[in-house]
Amino acid sequence: MAVLDAAEINRRAAGVRCLFLDIDGVMTDGKLYLTPDGEELKAVNVRDGWGMKALLRHGVEVAVISGRPSPAMQKRLQWLGLRHIALDTEDKLPAYHRMRDALGLQDLQCAMIGDDVPDLPLLQRVGLAMTPADAHPRALAVAHRVSQCRGGDGAIRDAADLILAAQGLA
Repeated sequence: MAVLDAAEINRRAAGVRCLFLDIDGVMTDGKLYLTPDGEELKAVNVRDGWGMKALLRHGVEVAVISGRPSPAMQKRLQWLGLRHIALDTEDKLPAYHRMRDALGLQDLQCAMIGDDVPDLPLLQRVGLAMTPADAHPRALAVAHRVSQCRGGDGAIRDAADLILAAQGLA
C-alpha cells in the first residue's frame, strides 16, 4: 500500500460505515503514566472524543481493539457511546472479524487508525488505512493516509472530519 491521492481517499471515506481504532498511540500519545501502586494513567484529547461522538450521531460506528486492558479507557469508551470494544486483545484480527461481521460490513466499508506493528493486519485489510503522524515506520508504509496530527493529539478527530465531509455530513 501507499498513500493515496485526495480524490481516492475521499471516495473510500464516503463508503466508511465503521472506524476501527487502537488506543495506545492513537487515542493517547502512547505514553503510560504509572502510579506507585502500579495504576496506569492515560491522557486523551477531548476533540478526539467529539469526533467519535459525531461519527456515531451520523450512523458511522466506532470500534476499538487494543492489546492492553484498561478499565479507565473502557469507561471512557462506554461513556462516549461505543458498543464495540475489545481490550486486552493482542491478536486483533479475530476481534476485527467478529465486529465487522456483527455489523454486516465488508472490509471496504471499514477504516482503521493504527500506529504500530500489531495494527498491520487490520491496516492491510480495511478499505481506508490511516495512521497518526508519529506512527511506527511499518504502519506508515501501509497507510493510505497519514494524519498531520500525532497520536493522542487529534488524529481521530482529523479522521472523523474527513469521513463526515466525504459523506456530506460535515
